Amino acid sequence: MRKSNFKRLLAAVLLVVVAGGFLYGHREDFGLGRNMELTVNMMRELSLNYVDSVDTDKLMKDAAAGMVRNLDPYTEFIPEKEMSDFEVLTTGKYGGIGSIIHKKGDYVIITQPYENSPADKAGLKIGDRILKIGEEDAKGFTVEEVSSRLKGDPNTAIRLTIESLDGTVRELQLMRERISIPAISYVGWVADGVGYIRHDDFTDSCAAELRAAIEQLKKEGDLQSLVIDYRGNGGGFMQEAVKIVGLFTPRGTEVVRTKGRTEEKSYKTTTDPAYPDLRLVLLVNSNSASASEIVAGSLQDMDRAVLVGQRTLGKGLVQTTLSLGYNAMLKLTTAKYYIPSGRCIQEIDYSHSQQGTVRQIPDSLIREFKTRGGRKVYDGGGIMPDVKLEPQYISRFAATLYALGFIEDFGDDYIRRNGYRTIDNKRFEITEQDFADFVRFMEDKEVPYESETRQALELIKKAAKNDRFIEIEQQITALEAELKDDTKTNLETYRQEVTEAITNDLILRHSYQRGVTEHSLEQDRELKRALELLADTTEYARILREQDTARK
Repeated sequence: MRKSNFKRLLAAVLLVVVAGGFLYGHREDFGLGRNMELTVNMMRELSLNYVDSVDTDKLMKDAAAGMVRNLDPYTEFIPEKEMSDFEVLTTGKYGGIGSIIHKKGDYVIITQPYENSPADKAGLKIGDRILKIGEEDAKGFTVEEVSSRLKGDPNTAIRLTIESLDGTVRELQLMRERISIPAISYVGWVADGVGYIRHDDFTDSCAAELRAAIEQLKKEGDLQSLVIDYRGNGGGFMQEAVKIVGLFTPRGTEVVRTKGRTEEKSYKTTTDPAYPDLRLVLLVNSNSASASEIVAGSLQDMDRAVLVGQRTLGKGLVQTTLSLGYNAMLKLTTAKYYIPSGRCIQEIDYSHSQQGTVRQIPDSLIREFKTRGGRKVYDGGGIMPDVKLEPQYISRFAATLYALGFIEDFGDDYIRRNGYRTIDNKRFEITEQDFADFVRFMEDKEVPYESETRQALELIKKAAKNDRFIEIEQQITALEAELKDDTKTNLETYRQEVTEAITNDLILRHSYQRGVTEHSLEQDRELKRALELLADTTEYARILREQDTARK
């Protein structure tokens, strides 16, 4: 290995260790110095004397990953090669053609072009196969290899050779643009005077996007109430959450407080509220996390919004990114979130994770807090909604069909037969004949799926055999023989869920993700409950005035 490579590796190791020493208060700790020397010596011996040559960058990445493996899931080393992906996650922006891609067979195909992106304007469709990039044959390329070639500086050109679903091969020249993945994926009306906004993540300008979406609704009609959908929103920038809460609450309101080992900070709204009287309902579920929990929990603590859905994830840890040099970063958990009532969002305690112990807060330690108006709310992890609804059932069988690509393959065949046409997103459904076609399509397909019932019977049967309960074992064998969960039977059992999966795939091909959202709102149980609340002003006010949340 060249000396320059080893010096770079050594410098990176030193930077990680020095950063660690800084965060622990410059402790002149013999153990820290000893471990630093051991790490450097071990890397030197591996790089110089291991039987085969080693990749020093991978060695460093693995060593860094090992340092943080037993801390918490959110503390991680981000090497230079992954920085571009990290920036896309945090900013929602990159230079490229604007499309999701995935591998299918020997080629990478278009999974979803973003609306009005270069890919969309060039006419790329779901299922299009990328045969060549410039003069390079793309057969066998990985998703990462194709993605790195598609990305580039805005206003630079790229040539693609594309094969469409009907077999047509064409060459296209696209001009890369600055792609901005919107944090707000849908804005529309769901009832008279009631707007709906789907907020997907907390990138560095999402508060401005949300305000622009509200202004759009105000220009279109008499906006009296607003439903903001935070289901599945995994969070992001905390500062954007503070700005969003500031749209609805007075200047100087404390939204969140962070407490770490070395400091405590308070984050307050800095502007007068743009929408102080707008009635709010927030939709949340078990995948609403971090910044979305700050918005939901803060507005609940201030008795400013009614929350509908399921308890949120409980991700109340603050991450700080620190430069390690050589364009690498350390994403480090440095504090916990506390919302206005004083409760902490975090559910899982990682304080003893290095000893292999993590735990959820036990019921006996759940504490009571009060909202601004005196309603009872509780900690214990996540935010409990004011109106709790059971989560909707998701068929594992339908999800398996989707994951194995059978829904997509059938969609490709459907488009080959029917082409693209204008559809009504709200009312479109596949026909009885379409479903019969899908059943025939699946006749020669193998689906590695076992129902939970069969899995449970197998466990009981095994236990009965071990316990020598021969008669029970025979009864279970008889039950297994009666249980029908073959593919054909499951297609009929889960017909509704499979039909919905096929319908959504076809709507996506015609009307992007916007169309899928518009379609799903027609049967959205949480949204219907939100609209009932907003229509019943007395009940809405009663919840905000006096209703306590459930304890668990």
